[in-house]
Amino acid sequence: MVRGKLDLRVAAELWLFLPPRRRHADLRLPYDGTSSLGHVVESAGIPLPEIGSLLTGGRPITPSYRPSTADVVHVCGMPRPQRIPAPRFVLDVHLGTLARRLRLVGVDVAYRNDLDDDALIIQANAERRVLLTKDRRLLFRRSLWLGAYVRGARPDDQFRDTLDRFAPPLAPWTRCTACNGLLSPVAKAEIEEVLPPGTRRSYDTFARCPDCGHVYWRGAHGNRLEAIVESASRLAGTTNVGHV
Repeated sequence: MVRGKLDLRVAAELWLFLPPRRRHADLRLPYDGTSSLGHVVESAGIPLPEIGSLLTGGRPITPSYRPSTADVVHVCGMPRPQRIPAPRFVLDVHLGTLARRLRLVGVDVAYRNDLDDDALIIQANAERRVLLTKDRRLLFRRSLWLGAYVRGARPDDQFRDTLDRFAPPLAPWTRCTACNGLLSPVAKAEIEEVLPPGTRRSYDTFARCPDCGHVYWRGAHGNRLEAIVESASRLAGTTNVGHV
C-alpha cells in the first residue's frame, strides 16, 4: 500500500538506468513506508552494484535502511577507479571483443559464448571474478557477489570504460587472447611445422599458450593490436612491456 512519496537525488552517471521520462536528478517515488531503500532504488531501475554510496542528511546509509518520507536520499555513482578484491573478470556473451582486448593487455578475463546467466553467476562467485555485462538484469540477481554494467555500444568505448572504472594492472602481450592462458616464449624450431610458409620465412620470435597451444607472432595485424595496447597504456598511465 502506498503511504507517501520518497525523494531521491540521482547522480547523472546513473540516469541511463532510469526510464527516459525519469532521466533527471530529482525523483519522487511512491513509498509504502516499510520497504528498504535498496528495494526502492532498484524499483526505479538502478542496480545496487552501480551505486557507490547512499546519503541522507549528509550521512551514509545502507541499502537495508528504511527511510521516512521526510528523507531526501542522494544516490551516488560508483567512484572511479572502483576498488575490487582482485582484477579478475568474467564477461557475458555480448562482450567477446572486449574479452579479447582485455586479454591482449594482460587482464585476467574468463569468457565463453555458450554460458547462460546462471552459469555466469556460478563462475563469477566460485572464482571471485567481477561479472561484466551488458544485461542489466543480471545485476539485480541477489546471488551475484559482484558485477558491473559496461557502458558503450562499441568495443572501443567498452574497453575505455572498463579500464577507467577498474584501472587493472596491465601486462600487454602476456595472455592468450583465445583462452586467457599465460604465454611462454617458444623456439621457432619447436613450432616450425605448424607455421604457414610465409610466416616461417618472415618471423623468428614466437610465443605459445601452454593451455590451448595457440602460437603468436608479430603478424599482419601487429600495428592494429599495438594501437589498442598503446591506447590502454595511455589511459592507465603506464608503459607497455613489449611484445612477441
